[in-house]
Amino acid sequence: MNRQDVLLLQQVSGYPAVTITMPTHRTSPENKQDPIRLRNLVKQASDRLLGEFARREIEPVLGRLEHLAAGVDFRHLLDGLALFVNRDFARAISLPFSLTERVVVDETFYTRDLVFAMNRTPRYWVLVLSEKPTRLYEATRDDLIEIQAGGFPMIHEGPGGEEPLPGGFGIKRSHIRDERHRQFFRKVDEALKPFLAGDPLPLVVVGVERYLAFFDEVTSHKDAIVARVLGSHDKTSAHELGKLVWPFAKENLAEQRLKVMAELEKAIGEQKTVSTVGEVWRLAHEGRGRLLLVEEDFHYPATVDESGMILSPAADPETPGIIDDAVDEIIETVLAKQGKVVFVENGQLAAHQRIALILRY
Repeated sequence: MNRQDVLLLQQVSGYPAVTITMPTHRTSPENKQDPIRLRNLVKQASDRLLGEFARREIEPVLGRLEHLAAGVDFRHLLDGLALFVNRDFARAISLPFSLTERVVVDETFYTRDLVFAMNRTPRYWVLVLSEKPTRLYEATRDDLIEIQAGGFPMIHEGPGGEEPLPGGFGIKRSHIRDERHRQFFRKVDEALKPFLAGDPLPLVVVGVERYLAFFDEVTSHKDAIVARVLGSHDKTSAHELGKLVWPFAKENLAEQRLKVMAELEKAIGEQKTVSTVGEVWRLAHEGRGRLLLVEEDFHYPATVDESGMILSPAADPETPGIIDDAVDEIIETVLAKQGKVVFVENGQLAAHQRIALILRY
């Protein structure tokens, strides 16, 4: 699941919209209870719907929900499961992070737990360069999920790929092959563009030396690349590939943290920063945030005034009308306005009350 998937879910509306979330397990014996827990949650959701609607009226939603739940493959679940159903929409998503067990029936789908986990979990893209084929993965730590949309996986079908190279006297076949590879990787880079635009995560590129060199020549995403992993991995499974690339991504994400702390010090000298959650909230909503720095475990339940710009702390995040975590709201706002977000270790932003925003101007 990437940020575009969440945006799609957030755009669906119409009562009743049913959301079921639950933690799941990858191994036995813990995963033996997962089907039972899901059946109980589906019954809980059905009972709530039948308490409000006549069965005939709500049957389309009940049918979709039961059919969706029956199709869950419990042998291949990760750490969390989310089901989203209304009269016209049904989707089940297995996620590489745990979710709280809950049933929500509302006008819109409940996506806060997904947003929270996505914001607080190391995520990145993995691009595996190859002729047959180039693959794109969405990665969470060492879990890789292959993207099968937007042209991916992508096969080099032209001369030098699926088709033979032209021959004849005086033709330098190697030059033609190299140029065809450049053209192919330009297409790959173009196909990659909407994914990085919609979810601007770090990028790890994997491939043999020639392919990495060609891609570096043509890509417009050099700033996003945090690691290059050398080797031919055409037939490497997603599981094994995740184990291979995660140490590289982890090391470079740690280096990124050091760089942003240095960038923060420079911005302080230029008077282009604000600190404290209230000031960061206000300027983030004004669209002035270029780079948000947040301590990993910083949460801030709050109320907001009628203007939407002034925060006040709240003692109980469960109270109606309370923003259960203003920090997550800030993160989403900065990302929506094309800013970037970097988490740092607890204590690194003590002088800034755990959060700082580097400004565009």
